[in-house]
Amino acid sequence: MTQISEEALHKFATEREVNVLIEEGIAIEPAVSWLVRVVERTLVAENVPPNSEVSLVISGQERLQELNRDYRGKDRPTDVLAFSMSEQKTEEPPFVTAPDQVLHIGEVLISYPQAVIQAEEQRHPVKKELAILIIHGVLHLLGYDHEKADMKRKMQARETEILSQMEKELA
Repeated sequence: MTQISEEALHKFATEREVNVLIEEGIAIEPAVSWLVRVVERTLVAENVPPNSEVSLVISGQERLQELNRDYRGKDRPTDVLAFSMSEQKTEEPPFVTAPDQVLHIGEVLISYPQAVIQAEEQRHPVKKELAILIIHGVLHLLGYDHEKADMKRKMQARETEILSQMEKELA
């Protein structure tokens, strides 16, 4: 496991853009800066190139259920959804590099109420559950999946490794 110094993380992470949107009416426990840090640590751990951008949306249960129904055909609540900018149907034209030369990776949406429920079920802090969901969502943006057993093992291993690097910050 590679440990990254705070100085290296800051230098590496400042080259990335993380946009955070918290849905109106949602009061979350950790600061926005902490949410950004989790995204940045995941990008650093996965060697994502500089000049990249990820959006993180903290939303309510209803919004994520609606998106889950509309985009995945599953009319039920979910904890995290990831919409990658690089995934495309073969009949669509390829993405063109953005004029700003930024690699727009995609958007991770998290249901804060679902994160609270899952944290209670797992008997750990909400902060840890949010980190788990953010890491999971960002890894999906980067091409990880859990549809097949071997892919699931690889994704879970990366989630565990990245989460363990943040363990002190999760208490």
